[in-house]
Amino acid sequence: MHGEDTERPHDGGDSATGGGGSPGYRHDALVYDDVDQLTAIAAPWLLEGLAAGDAALIAAGPATTGPLREAVGRDPRVVVVERHTLYRARTPSAITAFRRFAEEHAAPGRRLRVVGETDYGTTAADWREWQAYESVINAALARWPLWGLCVFDAALPAPILDSVRRTHPQLVTAAGRTVNADFLDPATYLRTLPVPDDPLEATEPALDDDVSDHTRLRHAVRGLLGTVDGPDDVLEDFLMAVDEMTSNAVRHGSLPAGLRLWTAPGRLVATIRDSGSGLDDPFAGYGPAHGDDLSHGGMGLWLARQLCDHVAIRRGADGVSVRLSTSWS
Repeated sequence: MHGEDTERPHDGGDSATGGGGSPGYRHDALVYDDVDQLTAIAAPWLLEGLAAGDAALIAAGPATTGPLREAVGRDPRVVVVERHTLYRARTPSAITAFRRFAEEHAAPGRRLRVVGETDYGTTAADWREWQAYESVINAALARWPLWGLCVFDAALPAPILDSVRRTHPQLVTAAGRTVNADFLDPATYLRTLPVPDDPLEATEPALDDDVSDHTRLRHAVRGLLGTVDGPDDVLEDFLMAVDEMTSNAVRHGSLPAGLRLWTAPGRLVATIRDSGSGLDDPFAGYGPAHGDDLSHGGMGLWLARQLCDHVAIRRGADGVSVRLSTSWS
């Protein structure tokens, strides 16, 4: 597949300023044993920021948000956001939301401080999506005036806690803020992050076809989805995502190319594959390929990431495949 949809977000790090002399992104992790430990560290950090002119936001689970609000004295300057409006949205939407919050709340020359608690979900595909997100935002938010203190319960599964150490440049404890020696460059981390198999891929697909005749294939996909008992908006979003990816394969990929699509109660999975060597940018699809100017196109993978629950790119000796999956209850 061609790299049309492979905008790499702006690189960044923990420098004091980003582009244009404005405060750039800082991305810290706090792994806590109990909520008292969390509030003892996070609450003073938020209050110190307010005193210095920073804005403050909490986007965490209820077990964290309530005690933290009490610890900052229910200061009305601390904005509270229900975290599922951010973290259970698709990953590009979460990036866009944090950029918007920073633009709306950070004063000139200051940052928006965020205590954030990512919801990693319950499946291997969920975990992979949000593990990648925590790495991507080091680049995607680099120019925005944000300081994220990501908080993680020490009882989370070991693979998630390992990813925390790989994706956050700084660690915070009661002793202070330190450089994280285990942090990996985002491009390196994303290229080595495994893509878990989906159990449906080991079964017979409901549709297995080449993509040479894109119009005919689209009709076949629409016909198949018409037999699926699911919400109309979810099915239409999935059709659009498949259409975008098969269109990319036709226009920019190398033949042979094909589509496989599986259906199961409450789930859809599709893989679009071609014989090329494109899509080698690990940041592909986390923003439109040509930045904010959407008139140039390059939105296919970016749209797919917003239309589906999970998007995974796999590369091998025989080509590239994009797996789309979505579910409903």
